[in-house]
Amino acid sequence: METRKNRIWNRNSEIDARECAEGVERKILAYADEIMCVENHFKEGAIGAMHHHPHTQITYVVSGQFAFTVDGEEQIVNPGDALLKREGIEHGCVCLKEGILLDIFTPMREDFV
Repeated sequence: METRKNRIWNRNSEIDARECAEGVERKILAYADEIMCVENHFKEGAIGAMHHHPHTQITYVVSGQFAFTVDGEEQIVNPGDALLKREGIEHGCVCLKEGILLDIFTPMREDFV
């Protein structure tokens, strides 16, 4: 099932994941024009390529371990850690241990739907 814009109830078990890179699957959990919640499943060794976009993004590490580079600085992050990535700042990651990242974007990522 596809997540629909402005839908109140969005059950994870009913949302299909889509491959967005080798070893990375994305589920759009909920969104409206001003905000979007996305769950990303990474296999060990998978890469979130360096990129930037005109959205502010918060990433919460649900599980696993990741080496993140944000604005030229690299750090290892673990479950419970969170990152703030302002609009236009280059960022990317490598998955060190299989895991899940939860991303919140403002405004929503129209390119994801």
